[in-house]
Amino acid sequence: MNSHADAKVNVPTGTSGVWTVSRFTVDETASFFTSLDSTFGSSRSVPAGEYTMLSRGRVTVMSDTPAEVRDHLPVIRRAHGSVLIVGLGLGMVARAIALKPEVTKVTVIELSPDVIALTGPWLTALSPKVEIIQADIFAWSPPRGTKYEVAWFDIWDDLCSDNLPQMSTLHRKFARCAAWKGSWGRELTQTYFTREKNRRGTSIFARR
Repeated sequence: MNSHADAKVNVPTGTSGVWTVSRFTVDETASFFTSLDSTFGSSRSVPAGEYTMLSRGRVTVMSDTPAEVRDHLPVIRRAHGSVLIVGLGLGMVARAIALKPEVTKVTVIELSPDVIALTGPWLTALSPKVEIIQADIFAWSPPRGTKYEVAWFDIWDDLCSDNLPQMSTLHRKFARCAAWKGSWGRELTQTYFTREKNRRGTSIFARR
């Protein structure tokens, strides 16, 4: 997967509990202002076009905007063999990974049954490689002897220093059963908050 177009999702729109999958459109004017308003400049801007997002109430948790896609390209490109993904979201990452011929299985752990109800049927219909398990990742453990080539953790709404302890916990928990581990935005969060130690708990940017 090398472009944003490759990562567009077509999850059916709908609502389950407090969760909603919907479409939104960004026109040329709005695109210009998202670039101006972005904390990190144009790298987080949203080009004109139609996108899909997953929201919890009024909070956008995930979208298929180019910035979101770029955040996940490293794990998508690295994925092979058996892969563990924590956090289902729109299924964008799991879909892209499952479609790779060198990937044999994708195990997705998702806490919310409502997110699974919205995204799960669409995702599992795309590939028999995908298994979705409803569980709390901090309580769940894989069957004894299970090995993953890649493990990816993405359960946070935005980048915040408060996420770092949870990221470290998950990396330690899966240290022996996953050859490579990554968390959404971990390196960026660590770098940013090393410079801004007095701003702990402040969100860097919203996912959308």
